[in-house]
Amino acid sequence: MTGSLVLALPSKGRLKEQTEDWLADCGVPVVAAGGERGYSARLRGLADVEVRLVSAGEIAGALFSGDVHLGVTGEDLLREFADDLESQVMLVQALGFGRADLVVAAPRSWIDVETMADVDEVAHLYLARTGRRLRVATKYLTQTRAFFARHGIVDYRIVESSGATEGAPAAGAAELVVDITSSGATLAANGLKVLKDGVILSSQAQLAASLAAPWDAARLDAARRLARILEARARAKRSASLTWDEGMDASASDALVGLAGAVARPHGVLVADKLIFDATARLAQAGIGPVVVSHPTYVFESISEPVERLARRVAGSN
Repeated sequence: MTGSLVLALPSKGRLKEQTEDWLADCGVPVVAAGGERGYSARLRGLADVEVRLVSAGEIAGALFSGDVHLGVTGEDLLREFADDLESQVMLVQALGFGRADLVVAAPRSWIDVETMADVDEVAHLYLARTGRRLRVATKYLTQTRAFFARHGIVDYRIVESSGATEGAPAAGAAELVVDITSSGATLAANGLKVLKDGVILSSQAQLAASLAAPWDAARLDAARRLARILEARARAKRSASLTWDEGMDASASDALVGLAGAVARPHGVLVADKLIFDATARLAQAGIGPVVVSHPTYVFESISEPVERLARRVAGSN
């Protein structure tokens, strides 16, 4: 079976804006088809990639069902679909935006409740006193159950939230909440505090691949091409190029022995951005100068390790 590689991208909200900014920065901007309100698009310069614009939650579902090959969505949404995420979806690249924590929060008035162990104790007492289980309001049922089970907490029940979860305790609908938060400000405004060990997941946007999608050689090649571009841009942002005058290579090589990750080039070296000052200090001590520091646009490797892992995982399955 042959056809385009299908990439699902968020269709609305802040995640849409961040994803489109990221792709534009990588040199493959999203070009909408059928106007701004259309639900299909393409990536400029990559004719073999079909872009579908859908909600972040639908992208997670489409990856699990195999309706798309690649998708950008929050890790929290992906992990909500199944406990065994890695058996069905492969995380290809963490994108560094869309950051938020999935947390357990209790009323600030519960001054003796700071940890999950405290919750366990309160849950036992609450059941003994009232005959009812402690209520936990959340949209994240799968991860809440798994997290509470890891902490050995059984005397609770989930109240599935369809609205503003953080308002459930004040409304009398629940005693605790499990919700996503970026800064904690909304939780604090509703009289809630995050438990000290109550971070279930530190989430961010992920480029993910479906293991259930119909992969073939052409689609894997398209994924390789796209991934190498995205990785090369990310690698470039972490790198710096140091150059010096011709004839100083031998002395410079000696000066930089042991510098982690340094990649030699003619009359220069490629180093991690965080090592610029260390590298230039070593060169200065060796009498090498002037040293010119520049930042590359892309740093390409010959292969994309994540896509090669993907190729091995889907081999023989389609």
